[in-house]
Amino acid sequence: MKRKFLSPPVLLLLPAMIIIAAVVLVPLLLSLYTSFTPFKLTRPDTLYRWIGVRNYMRLFEDYYFWAAFLRTFVVLTIALNVEMLLGLGLAVLVNKAVSGQRALRTIMMFPMMFSPILVGFQFKFMFNDTVGLVNNALQSMGMERVIPWLVDEHLALFSILTAEIWSSTSVFAILILAGLMAIPRDPLEAARVDGCTPWQTFRHITLPYLMPFMFIAMTIRSLDIARAYDIVQIMTAGGPARRTELLWTMISRSGYVDANMGLANAMAYISILLSIFFTFYFFRKLMAARRYMGGAQ
Repeated sequence: MKRKFLSPPVLLLLPAMIIIAAVVLVPLLLSLYTSFTPFKLTRPDTLYRWIGVRNYMRLFEDYYFWAAFLRTFVVLTIALNVEMLLGLGLAVLVNKAVSGQRALRTIMMFPMMFSPILVGFQFKFMFNDTVGLVNNALQSMGMERVIPWLVDEHLALFSILTAEIWSSTSVFAILILAGLMAIPRDPLEAARVDGCTPWQTFRHITLPYLMPFMFIAMTIRSLDIARAYDIVQIMTAGGPARRTELLWTMISRSGYVDANMGLANAMAYISILLSIFFTFYFFRKLMAARRYMGGAQ
């Protein structure tokens, strides 16, 4: 009898499948298991105690967790909308440039090239109370009072949002610019012949063509902001008094500072649900925009 071997495609994919299982699948299943245990890094024996959904029930009663959850949602909503509007404006301006468009596109990509840690240090220095660039500029214009940007709870969140928006607006700008360059000329020429104003042309022709590109950018950025950690940790470390703490800074503190890894993993899986929700929402919007464009064509 002939021995049955794995097919050549399976054999070729087997090393990649083993690596993915070792690097992604096994840690994912282990973290899911530990979210149902009271596992502490300082007490390895707690890994084998099963407590069911007690960690999740504890989180539902935790004020600080829901405050961080709501704060993450607010930051995500504000950042996405501001980045989309600024990116749209930048893309339109660059697209209308007669000369030097390649140089402008390169300059527009610069913020994306900086790591979030470096951006956090940059803006932490800029918003510093005493030697910061922002306070020094305001004082040179006549303001005598020192503004505590990173100490006041509202101003600290504003500072984090400023850093986040500065570093990632170019994602929207580049994708929207790609959409502007891909728009067919015929509908624009037809609108011009029919006497449409520039606003009417933009509202009814250009913007619908750009919506798929905007939703792609929103999907990418929603995943980034939902797991935001680096900039917040560098600039405020969740302070003052945990008033700028987002989900992933709280997860990090619970897991690695308080050593409560079981509770931290439960938080992480709730955060993943938030990410899945936004991804699914923007994916549906993207599909609707593509169907609209298909019908329009």
